[in-house]
Amino acid sequence: MSDNDTRFIQGVPRLHLLVSTGCGLGFFPRCPATAAGFVALLFWYGLYLVLPAEALLWVTAALIAVTAAVGVWTTNVMERYWGPDPRTVVIDEFVGTWIPLLACVADTATATAAYAFVGFALFRVIDIFKPLGCRWIDRNVRGGFGAVLDDVLAGTYALLIVYVLRATIDYCI
Repeated sequence: MSDNDTRFIQGVPRLHLLVSTGCGLGFFPRCPATAAGFVALLFWYGLYLVLPAEALLWVTAALIAVTAAVGVWTTNVMERYWGPDPRTVVIDEFVGTWIPLLACVADTATATAAYAFVGFALFRVIDIFKPLGCRWIDRNVRGGFGAVLDDVLAGTYALLIVYVLRATIDYCI
């Protein structure tokens, strides 16, 4: 992720500015990626409160797929204006946050919220430290595809950890 100077927004297509920055979350002065991921978590939890569990699984999978595709497209456009993987482009954080949430629906709202927060926290830690291939993707895969793919991998690692955690807790109870 670059620390490009993104103060200049003249000429940037407004739709891409809005979408790529997560409706402006990318302009948070501190930790814009974490802010975007947290909003993605809250959005998902709102869906959890109104959708049946099976529908939520399908909606989450659809959100991941559509947002990843849009993320690649809009990041490619924004890189023309702000350079490689701009810090303010945070649409990929939504994708990475939602992936571990696929394993978070539990029997109670409290348990679901706890698992979801753990999934979010794991994704953020993995995304920051970039272990096991995430750093390689970040450094070697260019464009929007690379920007989104490292978050997909980080989210997938978080998903696997949450799944193992849940299986362990369920086994012990």
